[in-house]
Amino acid sequence: MLTPNPSTEMIPMPYQASLAALEQACFEDVFSFLGPHLNAQGEYQVRCYLPSAVRVSVTSVNGVVNAERVADSALFIASISAKDFDAEYLLHIEYESTSVELVDPYRFLSGLDEAAVYLFNEGNLQQAYRHLGAQFTQQQTVDGVRFCLWAPNARCVSVVGDFNHWDPCCHIMRKHPASGLWELFIPALQAGQCYKFSIVSITGERMEKADPFAAAMQRPPQTAAILFKSQSPTVDQKWLARRDQINQVDQPISIYEVHAGSWRRNSVDPHSYLSYRQMAEELVPYVADMGFTHVQFMPLSEYPFDGSWGYQPVGLFTPTSRFGDANDFAFLVAQFHQAGIGVLLDWVPGHFPSDAYGLARFDGSHLYEHADTRLGFHPDWNTHIYNYGRNEVRSFLLSSANYWLDECGLDGLRVDAVASMLYLDYSRKEGEWLPNQHGGRENLDAISLLQSVNAKCYHSHPGVMMVAEESTAWPGVTAYVDQGGLGFGYKWNMGWMNDSLSYMQRDPLYRSHHHHQLTFSMVYAFSENYILPISHDEVVHGKGSMLNKMPGDDWQKFANLRAYYGFMWAHPGKKLLFMGCEFGQWSEWNHDQSLDWHLLGESHHQGLQQLVKDLNQLYRAEPALYQLDCDQQGFRWIDSGNANQSVFSFIRYSKDKQRAVVVVVNMTPATYSGFRLGVEFEGSYRQVFNSDKQCYGGSGSAVVEQVTSEPLASHGLPCSINIELAPLATVMFAWGAC
Repeated sequence: MLTPNPSTEMIPMPYQASLAALEQACFEDVFSFLGPHLNAQGEYQVRCYLPSAVRVSVTSVNGVVNAERVADSALFIASISAKDFDAEYLLHIEYESTSVELVDPYRFLSGLDEAAVYLFNEGNLQQAYRHLGAQFTQQQTVDGVRFCLWAPNARCVSVVGDFNHWDPCCHIMRKHPASGLWELFIPALQAGQCYKFSIVSITGERMEKADPFAAAMQRPPQTAAILFKSQSPTVDQKWLARRDQINQVDQPISIYEVHAGSWRRNSVDPHSYLSYRQMAEELVPYVADMGFTHVQFMPLSEYPFDGSWGYQPVGLFTPTSRFGDANDFAFLVAQFHQAGIGVLLDWVPGHFPSDAYGLARFDGSHLYEHADTRLGFHPDWNTHIYNYGRNEVRSFLLSSANYWLDECGLDGLRVDAVASMLYLDYSRKEGEWLPNQHGGRENLDAISLLQSVNAKCYHSHPGVMMVAEESTAWPGVTAYVDQGGLGFGYKWNMGWMNDSLSYMQRDPLYRSHHHHQLTFSMVYAFSENYILPISHDEVVHGKGSMLNKMPGDDWQKFANLRAYYGFMWAHPGKKLLFMGCEFGQWSEWNHDQSLDWHLLGESHHQGLQQLVKDLNQLYRAEPALYQLDCDQQGFRWIDSGNANQSVFSFIRYSKDKQRAVVVVVNMTPATYSGFRLGVEFEGSYRQVFNSDKQCYGGSGSAVVEQVTSEPLASHGLPCSINIELAPLATVMFAWGAC
């Protein structure tokens, strides 16, 4: 920044205050001074502020006019008669060692879309990323970039970057007081150049902030935004038609959750990541071969700290640069679609980090967050909470959700930490929170935001899947908004996950005393559209891997886990499994390294992986296991009370009742012969799954092709089958046409 010229007596009085403001890069109404201005004498004065310039001239089709330097400052003024003035003039600038010819950014009118500005301030702009941030565009036939920033309480905002030596004096922005927006069109900028916004707060504090709407950002720990030209993904109409089907509640949905940085590392350098395009070569065929219908990525919005796993994002409109750019990510999504796999992403509207270059105190005020820490700060994560009641923040978050669906072609969003948004007293003690206007603990603004995001995303992108990670008994999470619900399509069933894992970790000797932990989920299983999640949260922070949660020796650990997965795939609800759980990692998940793929050299791990693959194939092929996942008509207990033997048995039905699957789960190491089960229909029952098969690493006992019902009533049902029940095993028998 230039030091203000001390010889103010040499500067004409009309320019002294303006020049001081330019030299301090703190000029609130810069367009009132710079650029072309018609004076009382009928002359145009073209004023430009050009640090380090030696000489400046204004060139046009009408000739060349030399500009005069004002005293010894960086202010140059060219006086041009009205008849000779050409609004499309250029600036010829000479420096000590070079010269350039530029278009004056201060000769342009505002390029803002008034309708978009209105919607932004109203809280209903769904595609703010096409209006704010840095947009490659053309104004008055000139190519360049229009910068736009919301900073209503700033005294001044400048664009700084590698194209102006990061000098805030060079490109001071135009303020739109009514909307709180700042804007500037800068000609001739190129993709790949870095930039930030230099903001002067109301108190005079200067801050450099990254663009909240950046389309690309530098790889952390660098913090600048990058000018980026995205290639809008080609709309695959065939995929959209298919997506409208595969995300519905009557379809099989089996999700593979992935942390992109640690699924697999680069084979050449184990310390480097796979790129998005390398994932297209390796991850896509793996997910397809395993039979999963969807993949879900943990957050990919740009984030500064690897240890946050992406859950403390700073760039809600750009995939993290760790693996490539937005075009690379869109390519990866397209490859999943070609393989018939839907792509979901963790989206984090619940909080944001306090990094100095991010959203916190953005213009010197609490702009995105609440000023009161009882509303605006998360004690659990030391992060800020969005002010969901502020219209512009609502537009920001609504647009972020739409960005991932629109620009990246995603098929749905899993919304993180919904409970923390819904409750004002979430993880707070008495006196640490403020009640709502009715005296309650519900966050009415957050509820309204979630309803708006869900309703608008479903309307704009038919067939997508909006999923809530909601850990309480909040009613109507998946009910329609017009019925008072939150409007999600699905909700994670955290109760099932907690209860079932607690049960599985117990020694089989004591499971009979906790039988209800596997049956209680059926009390509420159809109150929402549920997904059964075994996610990253269950295999980290000392909780142990899935395999190490299981009791017993190694054989029993694998047997327990195989039986549990069989129970999970047979239980009503869609499925989600975190990477590595499918082949039985011994160690907890570590975000800093690859999964332990070498374990697949051992037969038990191969067997577990094959079991998950076969479960996915069975689940997708058998309508009775998915069509009524969210409807109580699709489920019936055979025997929910056999606590003494720790055996659970039930029936799953297809919509037309023409298919049924009998499921028997034995959670003890005992083998039961002559085990009679009541069934509803006469005929043959094919054994379609047995977790104790030798190919899975089991004992191979009780493996049969089929059994035939007998006209003996049992368990309140008219027929029954007599089977041998393998130890620590889940077995399924299918009835109906093949």
